[in-house]
Amino acid sequence: MNTENSQAPKNSENTAHSVDTVSGLLYNIYQLGGPIFLPIAVLVPFAAMTYAMFFSESILILNYVHVMCGVLWTGFDLFMGFILGPILGQLPEKDRAEVFKRLIPKITFLFTTLAIVTSTTGVELVKTMGYPMDRIFDFPWIVAGLVIATLLGIQALFFLIPNEIRILRQLLKENPNTELINRLGMRNAKLAGLQGILQISIIFVMANIRF
Repeated sequence: MNTENSQAPKNSENTAHSVDTVSGLLYNIYQLGGPIFLPIAVLVPFAAMTYAMFFSESILILNYVHVMCGVLWTGFDLFMGFILGPILGQLPEKDRAEVFKRLIPKITFLFTTLAIVTSTTGVELVKTMGYPMDRIFDFPWIVAGLVIATLLGIQALFFLIPNEIRILRQLLKENPNTELINRLGMRNAKLAGLQGILQISIIFVMANIRF
């Protein structure tokens, strides 16, 4: 009996510590996201990018990695904003919070990885296609692509990712604020739809760059 009482505060303290530190927060996110899913979602795109940029001399492989990651990123954002978002909006708050608990850890890593790989391979592709980087602003379509990419980056860094971290911190508490979770989650779902629209715009830009 005494052993149980003495262990309870210790376990509670460890849980609080794990939530309040960066390493502990990342570990909990990793566990929520899935020990199998997250390594695949992160390592496969980065491995493909590394091979395409440093070990392959084929522009087709580089283009394939760029287009594939871009299509996945765009598709997921459109799905979040225009399909999943409205469905979540009709669910009770408790059920919606449970969905976010399983969804946010996965998309936080997956979307960030796809965004980094798509942007990095895109810049490398522009260089490989022969556009001079010191005169890049002489090409209107390239400038248009950079503007849209900048808007996507601002949304991700200053709105989407901070909201996701706030949601995760709430989910890892003993008494999470479901109202805050739902508000931030729905806000991110709408922002994902906006990102999807911007990504469709950048696809139009990319088509004009190529042809």
